[in-house]
Amino acid sequence: MRLFYTIGIWFYTLGIRVAALFGHEKARQMVTGWRQVPQALSKLSADKPTVWFHAASLGEFEQARPVLEAYRQRHPDHQVLVTFFSPSGYEVRKNYSQADAVCYLPMDTPGNVRRFLDAAHPDKVFFVKYEFWYNYLNALRQRGIDTYIFSAIFRPEQYFFKPWGRWFVRQLRDCFTHLFVQNEESLRLLKDHGISHCSLAGDTRFDRVHQIAEAAESNEVVETFLEGYEGRVLVAGSTWPPDEQVLAHVRETNGDWFPGRIILAPHVISEEHLQSIEKLFPDSIRYSECINALTQSHNNTFTHSKVLIIDNIGLLSKLYRYADVAYIGGGFGVGIHNILEAVTFGKPVFFGPNYQKFQEAHDIIARGGGWSLRGEYDMEEGDFMHLMTHPEAMEKASQKCLEYMQQNLGSTDKILNTIEK
Repeated sequence: MRLFYTIGIWFYTLGIRVAALFGHEKARQMVTGWRQVPQALSKLSADKPTVWFHAASLGEFEQARPVLEAYRQRHPDHQVLVTFFSPSGYEVRKNYSQADAVCYLPMDTPGNVRRFLDAAHPDKVFFVKYEFWYNYLNALRQRGIDTYIFSAIFRPEQYFFKPWGRWFVRQLRDCFTHLFVQNEESLRLLKDHGISHCSLAGDTRFDRVHQIAEAAESNEVVETFLEGYEGRVLVAGSTWPPDEQVLAHVRETNGDWFPGRIILAPHVISEEHLQSIEKLFPDSIRYSECINALTQSHNNTFTHSKVLIIDNIGLLSKLYRYADVAYIGGGFGVGIHNILEAVTFGKPVFFGPNYQKFQEAHDIIARGGGWSLRGEYDMEEGDFMHLMTHPEAMEKASQKCLEYMQQNLGSTDKILNTIEK
């Protein structure tokens, strides 16, 4: 099985290299990044302990940050190495100030693994959520390096728990020092398959979004956009075209109760996508235009705009504070984006029907702080309209969100206290 796995990795690597030759941007970034790994690792000193955090992409990195930063605070003499698989993480966080070195993770072949571990010489390793690279895990086990995974979540339909999945289960049993899981189902699955070195620690994203909320500062552009307005505000985050079409339709046909101001942050900020949003919302203005207007003291630029389009990256998580209610995009596609960024501010959340793989979505629906929508009708006739027209329902839903957050904080301390016993 190991041979077949490694052959598969070789072919996958070849596919990325071929795609890079034909101009695929993400593939090109990965191939270029692999060449830069030795230079990045040369920043690490062999005389200091090194802790290595690996995240597949940006979302997993944000899950890792509370643990990474708390570990660094507890062990200021240790070096921190951060690796990414995806350009979506590396290209955004390659200059992350809390790491001594940041690089791509070389593909999981025996030679790459040996060279990487020889250069990185980690003393502890943390993987986040779904990262299971066999050759890396096996080499770490052989070298006796403590290896952990946190915010992990397991479901019966995953390949680990199929009749043919015994080889994969052995990875979990033999290669990890401890597995920290998000929920009781994950814990039960692991123990049912003979894996006892695991514990329930929750999801570190709760700690991360709480940090963001506590550090959030006022935003001059948004406050100027909302100046003098006293009605409801909708923040729509990480939206895709189907989300925007639903919102535009319901707004056009239900203007009497629909929020009079919308802050809309699309997941993709290409010029083509931004123009399509502007066609759906003719009374919109881009965040970048507002910055220019404020610089030139032209505040009247905001006067006729009722939709603010966020055309940059990194603002969304701090903008939910201005919402009365939040709409989270992605639910009419491959899956919803981060609802916790809104929930941590006590904002009721709505999202499309594809949320099944997200534990927090199930939780917040059960608690009465979130709702799934199948389309325009659910917004026009269902809970969204009720929430907009009944202040007491809005207040109750908001309180449920805050209670949910409070109940789920503390995952970071559980993880670090366990490994430091």
